[in-house]
Amino acid sequence: MGNEEKREYRLENLSCANCAMKFEKNVSTLAGVSGAQVNFGASKLSVVGDATIEELEAAGAFDGIKIVPAGTRPDPKKAPLIPKREAAVSLVSLVFLAAGVTASYTIGDARPVTVLLYALSILIGGAGIFKTGLSNLVRLDFDIKTLMTIAVIGAAIIGEWREAAVVVFLFAVSEALEAYSMDKARQSIRGLMDLAPPVAEILRDGKPVEVPTDEIRIGDLMLVRPGGKIAMDGTVSEGRSSVSEAAITGESIPAAKAEGDEVFAGTLNGEGALKVRVTKRSEDTTIAKIIHLVEEAQAEKAPSQKFVDRFARWYTPAIMLVALLVAVVPPLLGGDWHTWIYQGLAVLVVGCPCALVISTPVAIVTAIGNAARNGVLIKGGVHLEELGRVRAVAFDKTGTLTNGVPAVTDVLASEGTDPDWLLGRAAAVESLSQHPLASAITARAKQSVSDVPEVGEFHSVTGKGAEGLVGGERISIGSLSWIESIADVPGGARAEADRLLGEGKTVMAVAADGRYAGLIAAADAERAEAAGIIRKLKDAGVNRVAMLTGDHQKTAEAIAGRIGITDVRAALMPDEKLGAIKEFRDSHGSAAMVGDGINDAPALAAASVGIAMGGAGTDAALETADIALMADDLEKLPYTIRLSRKTLRIIKENIMFALGLKIAALLLLIPGWLTLWIAIFADMGATLIVVLNSLRLIKIRE
Repeated sequence: MGNEEKREYRLENLSCANCAMKFEKNVSTLAGVSGAQVNFGASKLSVVGDATIEELEAAGAFDGIKIVPAGTRPDPKKAPLIPKREAAVSLVSLVFLAAGVTASYTIGDARPVTVLLYALSILIGGAGIFKTGLSNLVRLDFDIKTLMTIAVIGAAIIGEWREAAVVVFLFAVSEALEAYSMDKARQSIRGLMDLAPPVAEILRDGKPVEVPTDEIRIGDLMLVRPGGKIAMDGTVSEGRSSVSEAAITGESIPAAKAEGDEVFAGTLNGEGALKVRVTKRSEDTTIAKIIHLVEEAQAEKAPSQKFVDRFARWYTPAIMLVALLVAVVPPLLGGDWHTWIYQGLAVLVVGCPCALVISTPVAIVTAIGNAARNGVLIKGGVHLEELGRVRAVAFDKTGTLTNGVPAVTDVLASEGTDPDWLLGRAAAVESLSQHPLASAITARAKQSVSDVPEVGEFHSVTGKGAEGLVGGERISIGSLSWIESIADVPGGARAEADRLLGEGKTVMAVAADGRYAGLIAAADAERAEAAGIIRKLKDAGVNRVAMLTGDHQKTAEAIAGRIGITDVRAALMPDEKLGAIKEFRDSHGSAAMVGDGINDAPALAAASVGIAMGGAGTDAALETADIALMADDLEKLPYTIRLSRKTLRIIKENIMFALGLKIAALLLLIPGWLTLWIAIFADMGATLIVVLNSLRLIKIRE
């Protein structure tokens, strides 16, 4: 029994989707291999079992596939449009083709010299095609090269040497252009792989030593010089700097980093030197996880691709049957054998399903790569397509539509009391408090109060508040009901407190030596961009936007009112959020849930698409969400919906182009205008239109 370990390899020279399917089939039949999957978009092979690189390359010899271990970094040099050998072969074939055409018009088509020139053009330009095509024909394995071989040999037999030579030359050029276009689509992953440098400076006995990243261990101390790329995930142990995290999060503004802050591999250090304590191995870094998840996403077949695959399974045999009928039936009814065999051969060429087969994966590959570069991780074509159909979006409130941390919103001092004095005294007491709102008050005081005094004799009053001596006065801060038991609170202050509570804010009252001093209100404020995001979603065709929260009804309604959400469901338990999502899904056909990736797990799982905020550095978000917004940036959501809808449109256009051009070419059979060179142009044109149309997705931006 073979070794059941799963191994991954990168593929070089993988030229087409048909070749990927055939290579996967060949690898699956190797002795010792129990499973194989080829990821055409990422040019990657996963093998379960035991097979040598030599055996794998033998299985891909029909397409010249080379195998490289998955850990090997890609060659930074860009491949030329047409490799040197193929360029030379095509050029020589073109020279003989041109000589043959010249001879045709000077001495005639049927002359031995003319036929020899065309034959040399065919043999030189099509040697690789014929070798594979004849090998496939013996095994009754009908791919494009088999169909081309039959068509060219048939054309030569009936004396159509010029047509055969033109077809071989055009096919060679079309294959090179298709390979180049697919390579452009795959560059998004190569770009991600190139983000993290292959080596890092590790401090050994206080001196920097250059070490390959795969040899760096957790706990090593890494030196990152100004302007250098960070090679490993870690935490800053010494130094201050700003770090551009655009590669990971899509956020263009550099983030300030100081001791204790987390940094990611592949990000760019700014003006300061940093010493970073490594916290993850190279294969576990955030960028490595993103690359892995993007590649897995591209391997997962989207619904439209599954449809195309099923369609292609009967489409090719059907085309071969049509070609046979075209070649045989009219002559049996009195037609000319030469003419109709030629037409049948043309049907074989025009019927090649290459453009149809790649119509979906090339669009999915391009869109997922674009999203990854913009800080959005989409974990599969199925999720990309599903988001494009979404008409209802539900948001969690805390940490999604709000900042997730409370902030002081109002400081209302009593008559004769200075607001800064009130805030400074409150901050002095709260500086020793563990209450969740304490940090909001101290943070606001740092911004607006020049000097916060010290506090003495501090003590916390459970469930009520806290107090202490500040500047010789006993300062008490806490609930209004508690302060009312200490001081005489005016009626106007109670009215103000009710108003603030109605706005969804938490209200604290302050007393100084038993005298009422004022109110301080705090709230988890909505994100500044939230209202604009809701408008953009509605402009993008989202019919229903809802808020699902466990918070109080008044608080939820206040925030929802300010950002433009009218459908508010508050005080919900997790199972009630789940029920709401199911209701949206049933009434709208598809519903997305946006949350933090850790809480709201049932609702995120039940939604057609679960979207997690803040994927960078959050393993739970990366693992559980269908889509992760890496920078915790809501602005990415309308962009992602636009991208997914554009992808759906382009996939439909691709399928129409792929079938439409072929149907148009086949209709030329009726007046007898279909020629082999028109057939190959139709096939080549359909393939290039599909690829170039898909590459438009690269230009989708925020």
